[in-house]
Amino acid sequence: MQKMYIAFFVLKLFFYFVEIKLFYTFAPRKPKKNIMRVFHTQESREKELSFPQKCLREDAWLGEAYYFWKEIEDAEDWGYSSKRRTGYFEVYDCILKSENYLDTVFNEDHYYFWLKQLEKIAKTIIKKTKEKPTLKELNDYIFDRGIWREVDFIQFQDLPTGEKHSFVKPITYNNGKIRTIAFRKRIQIAVYNPNIIQNFSFLKQEKI
Repeated sequence: MQKMYIAFFVLKLFFYFVEIKLFYTFAPRKPKKNIMRVFHTQESREKELSFPQKCLREDAWLGEAYYFWKEIEDAEDWGYSSKRRTGYFEVYDCILKSENYLDTVFNEDHYYFWLKQLEKIAKTIIKKTKEKPTLKELNDYIFDRGIWREVDFIQFQDLPTGEKHSFVKPITYNNGKIRTIAFRKRIQIAVYNPNIIQNFSFLKQEKI
C-alpha cells in the first residue's frame, strides 16, 4: 500500500513539472518595460478632463477599458467621425509605462497566445449555449473570470476604412461594390490598469 502511495505521489509530481514546463514553453515571454506616448479622444465638455474616460460601451472591442490611439492621426479621425455631439472634440496625450502587457500587433508570440485564448473562450461559451457569443458576452466572460487580471493593457489593430487612408485607388467590382485597400495599421491600446497612465494632459481642441 505504501509503495502504491509513493508511486502515485511520484507520478503526480511528474505531471506537475510537465505542466510547468509546458506553460513556460508556450506562454509568451514577459516583454521589456514599455514606455509609449498615446492619444485619447473625447467630445468637448465644459471642463477639460483630468484623467481619461473609461469606455463602458457594449460594443467596445476588448471590453471595459481606457482606450487610446497610438497615432494622433487616428485620434483626430475618431474625433471627426465619432465625437461630434457637442460640435467640438478634444485630443489628450499621456505616457503608458508597463511591462505586463500583450502586444498583438508587433509581437508574434503575444498575438497567437491572445488569439488562442479568445478561441478557447468562444468554444467554451458555444459548448454551453449552443451558439456564438456576442462581443459583450465574450468580454464579460473574460472580465468575470479575471482572465486578463495580470495584463495592464492590450495593443491591437484594425485597418482604417475610407479612401483617404489608402495609397491606391479603390477596387470596383462588376456588381458595383467598392473596396478600399488600406496598408497602414490603425492601432489602439485598451488599458485595464489605470495606474500605468501618467502625465495625462490636454493637447488640442478641434471644431467639427
